[in-house]
Amino acid sequence: MGMMPSSERKCRRSPRSPLLPHGHSGGGGDASYCGAVFNLSTTIIGAGIMALPATLKQLGLVPGLIMIVLGAVLTNSSIETILKFSRASRSNTYSGLVADSFGVRGRYLLQVCIVVNNLGLLVVYMIIIGDVLSGSGSSKVHHSGLIEEWLGQHWWTSRAFLMLCTTLFVFTPLISFRQVDSLRYTSAVSVGLAIVFVAITAGIAIAKLANGSVAMPRLMPKLDGVSAFWRLFTTIPVLVTAYICHPNVHPIENELAEPARMRSIVHISLVLCTSVYVATSLFGFLLFGDETMDDVLANFDGDLRIPYSLALNDLVRASYGVHLMLVFPIVFFSLRLNLDGLLFPYSKPIAFDNRRFYSLTASLMVALK
Repeated sequence: MGMMPSSERKCRRSPRSPLLPHGHSGGGGDASYCGAVFNLSTTIIGAGIMALPATLKQLGLVPGLIMIVLGAVLTNSSIETILKFSRASRSNTYSGLVADSFGVRGRYLLQVCIVVNNLGLLVVYMIIIGDVLSGSGSSKVHHSGLIEEWLGQHWWTSRAFLMLCTTLFVFTPLISFRQVDSLRYTSAVSVGLAIVFVAITAGIAIAKLANGSVAMPRLMPKLDGVSAFWRLFTTIPVLVTAYICHPNVHPIENELAEPARMRSIVHISLVLCTSVYVATSLFGFLLFGDETMDDVLANFDGDLRIPYSLALNDLVRASYGVHLMLVFPIVFFSLRLNLDGLLFPYSKPIAFDNRRFYSLTASLMVALK
């Protein structure tokens, strides 16, 4: 076997586990089992949940639900492979594992992909949060946001002011934590809000089923031409990204007192998230049928033809907006971790360098604004 390049050996000898206190690398931490489940589940359930009913609209009820479950199975298999080979190579980070398998270039490529993906997600989250709070004016028809509806149009209900307040009073405190376990309570609330959305959607769908105002949904895709066939493939990005959580698996595992329980945590999180996904897709498609929009949240912007329709619409949008605010720091955690690894691959962990931690955090928030 040939000698390994010195830069690659240096990388492999320096597995990175930033944002962890001394002695917690690779286990031995004090993170709770339930906290790890909520943090991983929050990593999975993001903005993609609102696009899943539209996948059933394209694929049909039966193939759509099968694909959602299949996505969970494939995600579980991929994470188990990552955990297995991480232990074999004694790597306690995703990038360290990739460096062990594909060298320094592979690690750089992985980190660039994660940074680009996470940046894109956070930009989308901020756009959606802005739309929920202050409304959307991207089209000729203005859709009012919650704060604008409740308080009217003023400078303090403008998008810029509301997003500034959200950044200062929600994002800034949450992204200042150096351990992912510190987000366990907000992650629990985030998962709870996703379940609230499912419960409301299910309740409305069941109520409309009872009064006979819901039509039977299509069980199979509607293929009435070549364009309809190609539209089926537009569901692939939604299904693939719905379960992305791999970059946060190692940070969560590293903080556990018993890292061997990570596999069980992954299983429970995937079962929980798949249940939420299946219920959201099923009841959302059942409720709106072929009128289901690409973002089902847009369907909750009108009269649902049931009692308290406007109040339920506001509750759905408010719960989803807060849900995204609490998902934001989990994704930001991964973004900061991987960008730091990309820019400072051989420096000490970012948790032990205050200047690097705060400057990188501030720079990212400025870039996102």
